[in-house]
Amino acid sequence: MAKHLMDFALEADFETYVLIKNADKRVAKNGKSFLSITFQDQSGQISGMYWDASEQDAQQFIPGRVVYLKGKREMYKETPQVKIYEMRLARDNEPHDPLMFVKRAPMTSQEMKNYINQTIFEITNATENRIVRALLNRHAKAFFSYPAAKSNHHDFAGGLAFHTISILRLAHSVVNQYPGIDAPLLYAGAILHDLGKTVELSGPVGTEYTLAGNLLGHLSIIDAEIVEAADKLGIDGQNEDLLLLRHMVLAHHGLLEYGSPERPKLLEAEILHDLDELDASIMMIQGALANVNPGDYSDRVFGLDNRRFYKPHPGNLPRQEGQDPSRLF
Repeated sequence: MAKHLMDFALEADFETYVLIKNADKRVAKNGKSFLSITFQDQSGQISGMYWDASEQDAQQFIPGRVVYLKGKREMYKETPQVKIYEMRLARDNEPHDPLMFVKRAPMTSQEMKNYINQTIFEITNATENRIVRALLNRHAKAFFSYPAAKSNHHDFAGGLAFHTISILRLAHSVVNQYPGIDAPLLYAGAILHDLGKTVELSGPVGTEYTLAGNLLGHLSIIDAEIVEAADKLGIDGQNEDLLLLRHMVLAHHGLLEYGSPERPKLLEAEILHDLDELDASIMMIQGALANVNPGDYSDRVFGLDNRRFYKPHPGNLPRQEGQDPSRLF
């Protein structure tokens, strides 16, 4: 069985096939061009520098292309990277399908569809239910296949739907724990909050921000689509249920500097923001620790203030001598 990127030991030479996730053309101090590349397979990601890159190199080594890579795994500033010996595009008789190298959600597409459909039945508010159904029908194919981000968290095929389901699972727990929460509004907001990423992002392979994504962002994109859907469904633009749902989407980033035009002004909007942050943070930390040995620290996590996270040794806390486990309290 062929080895994956994360299987190669430090200082080990290797050769394998990988997907180019990102590739940026830059200029070195000596004036020569090079490519800063992030390679990816189903085991993870690692970066490398392709020095003295020609214009042809920049045109062919682009996100979404599969390449044969020969190199050495090294460490640079406490971060793993590849020293590239040789790189070329994969040939037709070699592994070359980009989807073979894309990490996927831990649920199948059908499992995710079943969960979302079941939750829609719990959205008992007619206005919210009709809008959620209309927009999901419009974006269903992309919703269940796109990542939730270009990088950082849930940046894998199906990540958008899986992130949404993770928030819905947390939302169900919160609703069961605390009285007085408008559950249908919370569930509807959770399903729609990132749906604009089906327009903001280009897809699960070689993910990039689209022109609309760069100029508008997914909050404003889906808010506009909510308004459009309401108009087609004959729902008054000043309908309170409609305005509450729009607020859920527009406020879910929490702070103005993070892209929300309004801070949360509803209990349900605050809950959605908090659950969104919680799920994203957990996924970023778990991803950073996935290939870290116990007793070591992760690489710095850009999305979490460049902090490094420690991976403890496995096992339970040692019991104090003479302690009776049946009398802990």
